[in-house]
Amino acid sequence: MTDAFKPSAALNEVRYEIRGRLASRAQELERRGYEIVQLNIGNPGPFGFRTPETMRLAMIENLAVAEGYCHQKGIFPAREAVVMQQQDRGIAGVTAEHVFMGNGVSELIDLTLRALLEPGDEVLIPSPDYPLWTAAVTLNQGRAVHYPCRPERGFEPDLELLEQQITPSTRAIVVINPNNPTGAVYSRSTLEGIARLAEAHKLVVFSDEIYDSMVYDDAEFVPLATLVNDTLCASFSGLSKVYRACGYRVGWVVFSGDLDEAGRYLEAMDLLASLRLCSNVPGQWAVQTALGGFQSIAELVQPGGRLFEARQVVLDAVAASSYLTLVKPRGSMYAFIGVDTARIPGFDDNQFALQLLEQEHVLVAPGTSFNTDYNNYFRITTLPEPAVLSEVFERMERVLSGLT
Repeated sequence: MTDAFKPSAALNEVRYEIRGRLASRAQELERRGYEIVQLNIGNPGPFGFRTPETMRLAMIENLAVAEGYCHQKGIFPAREAVVMQQQDRGIAGVTAEHVFMGNGVSELIDLTLRALLEPGDEVLIPSPDYPLWTAAVTLNQGRAVHYPCRPERGFEPDLELLEQQITPSTRAIVVINPNNPTGAVYSRSTLEGIARLAEAHKLVVFSDEIYDSMVYDDAEFVPLATLVNDTLCASFSGLSKVYRACGYRVGWVVFSGDLDEAGRYLEAMDLLASLRLCSNVPGQWAVQTALGGFQSIAELVQPGGRLFEARQVVLDAVAASSYLTLVKPRGSMYAFIGVDTARIPGFDDNQFALQLLEQEHVLVAPGTSFNTDYNNYFRITTLPEPAVLSEVFERMERVLSGLT
């Protein structure tokens, strides 16, 4: 094999194991006829979740006006609907000019970092993280600095340790709340502390809130933008999770806070948005209906709702296990499950995930995929039917018992 077409060296430190080697092996097994329970990705569609009918109709009814490019920031009705949501949450000073629609939040993560970073600039990212954040910082010539969110703290950050990681090169801090992969929902006091640190050091706050309405029990989602005043805050959300419309590829980022000092940065965002012309137009026509209509997610996350009951199966199964531990997820659609290394010394998350796939045909995401410095965790999605999850944990127990 020659190096005539070798990939860019910029990819050397980039990984996305959620769709990596294990997922490729799962595809091979499926082609051989095996049924794989795919718990590695939070993709509601394959598990029977439908996009609300009103959203589908809104998109279909506007197809005739969705065949051309739209404004680089997105169609006005979609952006204005996002503004109305922000105003309802108590976030002042935002107009449609401060909203950018994207091909999912993923594209906007890349654009917002590309518009900000110089080579060597540092971005504080939680560990565990959603690995796209780390990858996007790296690809845009920045340096990802991971601040620990430990299980013994309920996966919330230690603000004193966080402040110690701020240097003159730090430009931004990323907050993922409700959290992927852990399911943590940050307390108001934690978010206030992060806001004050960002303001004191003039850091841009990137608040990934794609699971904003997906909370359980008494958990309270607090929009970080309601707490950030004296620096720039970028809040991300979209249709993929709460509205079960991953394939529509519709996300948005809203800028708030110290907008007076952000003029040149927002101009850079406008330039980058223009270079990619616009985001998916048909899907944008579902935004106004989604944000303004009946919020069906509420039924799914309450007792009796499918997401609530599936999460309960996970909680019960871990409690009954001789090997597993879990900080109760209070939001999102995931569980970040630990393995007791006193029971299984030398446990390795990647090796376990491979054995689970090969022996029991269950695909999970190893914890180190989320940039942890420990290797005894793995992530599953809680999207399957409760009965399927019960069967999954029986299969896990068989593999785990073979590792003792």
